[in-house]
Amino acid sequence: MSPTPAPVRRGRLRRPFGLAAALVATVLLSAGCTARDAYENTFSLGFPQPATEEAEKIYELWLGSVAAASVVGLFVSALILFAVFRYRRRSDELPAQIRYNLPVEVLYTVVPFVIIAVLFYYTTITQNFVNQLTPEDEGGADVNIGVVGFQWNWTFRYDDPEAKVQTTGDQRSPAVLVLPTDTKIRFTETSPDVIHSFYVPAFLFKRDVIPGRANTFEITINKAGEYIGRCAELCGEKHSAMNFLVRAVPMAQYEQYVAQLKQDPNNRISKTGQGAEVLEGEPTEGDVS
Repeated sequence: MSPTPAPVRRGRLRRPFGLAAALVATVLLSAGCTARDAYENTFSLGFPQPATEEAEKIYELWLGSVAAASVVGLFVSALILFAVFRYRRRSDELPAQIRYNLPVEVLYTVVPFVIIAVLFYYTTITQNFVNQLTPEDEGGADVNIGVVGFQWNWTFRYDDPEAKVQTTGDQRSPAVLVLPTDTKIRFTETSPDVIHSFYVPAFLFKRDVIPGRANTFEITINKAGEYIGRCAELCGEKHSAMNFLVRAVPMAQYEQYVAQLKQDPNNRISKTGQGAEVLEGEPTEGDVS
């Protein structure tokens, strides 16, 4: 008679998991990776690093949403695998038939609604923050920029009273938009022809540019640098050529740039240019997102 094998102690089963956890922690620490870095690397899924205060809120919402979806996905996968292996067929005998389980049914009805309510709450909070405009009785934004998207390029207007200049891209080089950092900037957009969309990936934000209407939003850039912008709405044959460059600089450099533009009479804002009637405050059908 063969000897009965000794039962395996739980401690021996837990030991490999403890060693694996210690190994993962050692790798993260040796790589200089903090818990925050690990969190972002796991759930960002390729999102660019945010360059504005508003983008940071969007980024946090994205990370939280992906983390929640991952937890739900792992939990559901674990339940499926548990059912597959725990209740797999072992004989031809028909198992006990259960028609309903009230606690389980209540659980899988209530829990999804709770998850949706939490995601809806944080989405609404973030959306309100991103869409918030500085009231005019509080002085409005510090810098005002007019954006005209047309087939197939961009005109950027510096609409503050001390500026009143504009730049327009051409076929050989994309339009350049110079903006100050750590400053509340309001954009007012319109188009003379078809729908375009002002999109800067580093801002984690885009807003449609619609003919005859003035769309507005505000941002505060907190990282100096150069950022690629694009039209994110299919607008015709040369849609892919509607790129532009955003250059974020300190306020002193921004003021120098505007002063240089003012020295060239060709950069003065034309009140009869494309989209001028909308950006100059003529009546419109209302703002849309």
